[in-house]
Amino acid sequence: MILRPKLLVLDEPTSALDMTVQSQIIDLLRKLQEKHRLAYLFISHDLAVVRALSHKVLVMKNGDIVESGEVAEVFQHPQTNYTRELMAAAFSLTSAAVRR
Repeated sequence: MILRPKLLVLDEPTSALDMTVQSQIIDLLRKLQEKHRLAYLFISHDLAVVRALSHKVLVMKNGDIVESGEVAEVFQHPQTNYTRELMAAAFSLTSAAVRR
């Protein structure tokens, strides 16, 4: 942060962390973003983390963008079958893990 970047690229920054530490890192990233007016390019397969941290989202399949938009819009009204399948798979797994 000493170099005052405007953009940070974060590639799966929370993937190996448990839920408690993930939450702490997300909170820290939000605080740093606000304090330093940062933009993040956040790359992740964890859609819950993407939804918690992002303002806009790009959905990619085989290196191609298949959908993009505001997070709330894409998550609530996915336009492509691929995005709908991703959401269904990601959130049914999350729900199953919570029920255990």
